[in-house]
Amino acid sequence: MLNLKTLNDILFIIAASNRERTILTQDSAGEWRPISGSQFYQRVRAVADAFAGWGIAKGDRIAILGENRWEWAIADFALGAVDVPIYPTLTAEQTAILLADSGARIAVVSTRAQYDKIAQTRAQTAIERIVLMDEEGTADAVLFSSLIRGADERKAARDADFDRRAYDVRHEDLATLIYTSGTTGEPKGVMLTHGNIASNINYSTAGFGFLETDSCVSFLPLSHITARHLDYALYAQNVTVAYCPAFDKLPAALTSVRPTIMVAVPRVYEKVRQEAERRASLSGVKSRMLKWAVSTGAKYKEEVAQGQTPGSIAWKSANALVYKKVQAGFGGRVRLYIAGGAPLGLETAHWFASVGIRILEGYGLTETSPVIAVNTPDHNRMGSVGQPLPNIVCRIAEDGELLVQGPNVFQGYWKQPPHSPENFDGQGFFRTGDIAHLDADGFLYVTDRKKELLKTSGGKLIAPQPIENKLKAHLLVGQAALVGDRHKFASALISPNFVVLESWAQQQGISTPTRRELTAEPRVVAQYQSIIDQVNESLANFETIKRFRLVPDEWSLDSGELTPSLKLKRRVIVQKYAHEIADLYADEAVAHG
Repeated sequence: MLNLKTLNDILFIIAASNRERTILTQDSAGEWRPISGSQFYQRVRAVADAFAGWGIAKGDRIAILGENRWEWAIADFALGAVDVPIYPTLTAEQTAILLADSGARIAVVSTRAQYDKIAQTRAQTAIERIVLMDEEGTADAVLFSSLIRGADERKAARDADFDRRAYDVRHEDLATLIYTSGTTGEPKGVMLTHGNIASNINYSTAGFGFLETDSCVSFLPLSHITARHLDYALYAQNVTVAYCPAFDKLPAALTSVRPTIMVAVPRVYEKVRQEAERRASLSGVKSRMLKWAVSTGAKYKEEVAQGQTPGSIAWKSANALVYKKVQAGFGGRVRLYIAGGAPLGLETAHWFASVGIRILEGYGLTETSPVIAVNTPDHNRMGSVGQPLPNIVCRIAEDGELLVQGPNVFQGYWKQPPHSPENFDGQGFFRTGDIAHLDADGFLYVTDRKKELLKTSGGKLIAPQPIENKLKAHLLVGQAALVGDRHKFASALISPNFVVLESWAQQQGISTPTRRELTAEPRVVAQYQSIIDQVNESLANFETIKRFRLVPDEWSLDSGELTPSLKLKRRVIVQKYAHEIADLYADEAVAHG
């Protein structure tokens, strides 16, 4: 097990290893180029020296606004400074609010577009300098390349003064200030110390058996603690990290890098499944082949979940004909598949296990650095989020809320009173806001967000996420949101998988000029009603979806309906579709619940 005290210990591990492929990054021609451990150390040293020369001291805030790229990682290790990661999809106004609230003095940005975003609201903030990763200069931006000029020529030489400053950082020092609004509410700055994150890495990585020959594509936003935690953990175990700056470049990155470790939010796995089913649907033979393979694999999914390779002739045949093609979508070499950031859903876990892929699900929050529990290769139970880490104490409150305590729990919210009763109970346990339970073997099951439970007018509580996951298991469903709080019955808003729906409509001879007309077409509505009916068969009567509405929009991070970890922003969706929801309940007084 690792014994990290601060995040700077990871930097020393990188420097000592001097591996030739600590990082892989793509050049302008699309070729993957390595950055060695020595180069990493020397570039961090150069950037830290530049920051120190500008008067940046321990505790000062530095904002990082950009996509996943090697410069992000280098800036992240600036000694003693507190980095403030900002999602690159935020507007100029939203960015200015975070910069002003954090008091950040320097902003490190990726592109000219991100520079312009800060420049236009700079007067509202305390920003003194803007550092630009791209080579396209501006009048007052400092090029990142100028900060590291000559760093690579230093080779493996270590700097005693720099190392001393790195060792001066203590475990109780603030490492990062991460703003999170989650699925509801306004942004709050989560304060995480070096000790919070380091202690979490020490325990969350135990049991995975990472190897120096492993590699992983980093594509989840580094503005999110899950991606940061992952990269730190991989660096600490000398795993090669390949940076992919855009989600649409991920398939090509997986094919060329061929990683051995795959960490993704559930929506990524759902999209892979839907793409496999979509391709199969284009051919009757392929469709029957996939159904046969999944049906065959379903008999052995528990063996796969336990890391075993079924030995039957039928499974081996399905593996050769189908499963390996699905695995090829991830590059063909992945040995560890991990999911986090949102509930995976039992249907998704079962489907992948049925095609020979074991996904190890974990769970945590930004406030917990983030891992609370995780399934490991030796201890895995589908449907659960794993067993809590050994250095974390979990309790279930009377109302079912999960309470946690441990060295990974944050120091409080920026500019807010620490350990407020709203966030902590009388014994100092953090209120996660999630409804959960532990089974007899200590595996944790998270049902839903406490604030997202729907309570019908009859007093019944409905957890929306499991039902939404059942809906999303269908190829025609892109996203789904259950509504009906304080109403007699539950209803659903469905954002279709338009690529598949439009292809299906064409096959049915349905021609509509707009998506709005397509989602209102009776035959389309009937097709989705059959999906609703199928899902309802697995639900208790009070949970069943009585009505639904297809929306003509594709929900995304950019359009505002999804969080960076691709969870639903329910408040946004309810506001956006208030008229449609009102229509669903217009005759509620006389409707049968």
